[in-house]
Amino acid sequence: MTFMTLIWKELRERPTAMLTGLLTIILGTAALVAIRNVTFFSEQAVARELEALGANVLVLPQGVTVQDYYAADLHGQTMPEQYVHQLAFSNLEGVENIAPKLCVPTRLNNRGVILTGILPQSEFQAKAAWQSANLFAEHKGCKRARCASDDPSPSNLATRRTVQDLGPDEVLLGSEIASATGLNAGDKVFLFDKLFTVTAVLPAIGTVDDGRVFAHLHTVQELAKVGEVVNVIEIMGCCEDVAQGLVEQLGKLLPGTKVVTITQVVQTQVSINRLMNRLSWLFLVVLVGMAAASIANATFANVRERRREIGTLMAIGATPRFVTGLFLTKALLFGSIGGLAGYGAGTGLAIYLGSQWAGMAVSPLPLLCFVAVGGASIVSAAASWWPARAAANLDPCVCFQEV
Repeated sequence: MTFMTLIWKELRERPTAMLTGLLTIILGTAALVAIRNVTFFSEQAVARELEALGANVLVLPQGVTVQDYYAADLHGQTMPEQYVHQLAFSNLEGVENIAPKLCVPTRLNNRGVILTGILPQSEFQAKAAWQSANLFAEHKGCKRARCASDDPSPSNLATRRTVQDLGPDEVLLGSEIASATGLNAGDKVFLFDKLFTVTAVLPAIGTVDDGRVFAHLHTVQELAKVGEVVNVIEIMGCCEDVAQGLVEQLGKLLPGTKVVTITQVVQTQVSINRLMNRLSWLFLVVLVGMAAASIANATFANVRERRREIGTLMAIGATPRFVTGLFLTKALLFGSIGGLAGYGAGTGLAIYLGSQWAGMAVSPLPLLCFVAVGGASIVSAAASWWPARAAANLDPCVCFQEV
């Protein structure tokens, strides 16, 4: 008589007890899968929201303060544009986006404005193509840094500090300037006696950028006759790397500059990511502990209920190893079935909760299926080990005396 024969026989004779144990595994696995799914996509959603806060690292010319930077970048000091390309191809871990800027004062429709030169991401992509190089280093624990935004819209400049394409005769208007001058997308404007076309009006973000006009960096350099220089390099850095030494690496890479972090943004990113990670681990430990205790309790109850059957098996020649294997095989079988069913239930629950309660899109994580099945099987077998050993050590004579 094989393990599977005995297990199916017990399932037919004691369906309630068996299904209760299986339900415990399914519910525990479903809860863990749902939490992991929601946590994973929540971290991505939070990362996108935090990314909209803007740059968290600034590279400034030596002697310039952060206060000067917030005063519209008109500090009069510059640094070589070569630093931008040196940074882009340095393969520093944690550098996700870079946005060099050059600000010069000018007039637009008899109003004083700040013309800000920016370098579109297509410039970086072109250089990466002909140099056959990777722009940024990929590393574990942070999404790969990218030179291009997922969103090619010009309004992307208002949040992620970069724009995909910008022609030499195109400008982007801040919302405040557009409102004051009555200009809209498609209008023509003169700056430094050069004709530009307004490509888009940026959404209001409540910063000095609302009062700026943005043009291609090289065009601004040419009009201002300042050469290949920039005022500031804004960096979107991985929060963990910024907190763990990226600033020092940047300082060594770019001598003669001041590298500073926008502390509030970095601390917010780090604290939220760590909080979500710790909560995920807390739920994991609690649910695994509860599931293991429930499985062990159910297996002990099953052993007590089947003492006469176990005694009979051992009386007719079953070895303690056979009895132990019987309970562990049942635990592995139920763990596999429960893990698979729990993955399906947990994924469905995560998709529903994500869209209905959290307002975010959640999709299945296929790798989590293997983790759920393997984890449920291991926990189920581990929790059943001690009860299985207790069953194997039963004395058939004592079992028959209790009948």
